[in-house]
Amino acid sequence: MRDIWEEQLNWINSGEPFVLARVIRTWRSAPRKTGAGMLIGPGMKVAGSVSGGCIEGAVIEEALEVLETGQPRQLNYGVEDDLALSVGLSCGGEVSVLVEKHWAFSNDPETRKVWDTLQNCIRNNQPAVLLSPLAADSETVDGNEIPLLVLPDKGENVGGFQNNREEAAELAMAAYSGRENSIVEIAGKNSFIQVFPRQDQLLIIGAGHITIPLVRFAKELDFMTVVIDPRGVFSTPERFDVPPDQLISKWPDQVLNDWPLNEDTYAILLTHDPKIDDPALHILLKHDLPYIGALGSSRTHAKRCARLEEAGIDKDSIKQIKGPAGADIGAQTAAEIALSMIAEVIAAKRGRL
Repeated sequence: MRDIWEEQLNWINSGEPFVLARVIRTWRSAPRKTGAGMLIGPGMKVAGSVSGGCIEGAVIEEALEVLETGQPRQLNYGVEDDLALSVGLSCGGEVSVLVEKHWAFSNDPETRKVWDTLQNCIRNNQPAVLLSPLAADSETVDGNEIPLLVLPDKGENVGGFQNNREEAAELAMAAYSGRENSIVEIAGKNSFIQVFPRQDQLLIIGAGHITIPLVRFAKELDFMTVVIDPRGVFSTPERFDVPPDQLISKWPDQVLNDWPLNEDTYAILLTHDPKIDDPALHILLKHDLPYIGALGSSRTHAKRCARLEEAGIDKDSIKQIKGPAGADIGAQTAAEIALSMIAEVIAAKRGRL
């Protein structure tokens, strides 16, 4: 839902109620993944998509009725191969969609509290897991059911499932661990679990020429980008055609000791300067990050590893560093090297390294 998040907030600020439709289950080659969302407002105002064009018309009709009645619905659709081809998809599939009035406009104060908490989590880049009750069949969802929001970092939860909250929270944490949305059964009733992970952050140590296309590629892939470089000649925003989210002109160890480093943090070191890169590595290697890459030849990387070992860092920790960083695509230009690096980051994110 990140693709429509800001637009969603703008719609809420307008004060006019609207409906949120979310993909909750797919079969075969459905065009959108679970969790994909679409906003539908009065006058057939629309943002986002649940199928890439195959079923939007039908969903909009149902959504307008939900907007009028306030009663959520679960809808099932089959997308035929011919229809899929007509909108540029390779083959058809099946998709289930949950359509409900947006939580911000719920009559229930607990549901509104769930939305306020979720909104706060996204704003502060904190993870959350939302459990939404579903209908027993493809009919009307019980409007009295209140969603539950589980906060993995805090061990807290907000909302419904009062009689089965412990079981619901355990299922939510399991879904968060696997970063997988799913439909689960709790006390004989189905619920949709949607994981809202932190936004992935890419820490880039060094603001040289490779950093400029690397930031561009990372932003396109929805990474929060943070560039750290104490060299003022490089760490100037004017050098970037797409600016990083944060550009910090300090030594890495002045920043990273207090920086949130977690399982959604990826790091690439680009300066070639041990005075800058090595202190950063001393801190980064204390955390179990999914990816740490460093620019340089195999010979440069061997020297880097020797320095780190001499500084007292164990060999297993040093092995976390991918050096030379980047997928082997024969990259030569700055943009090609940046592309190879972000490709390797994505491979690490998808468990393919």
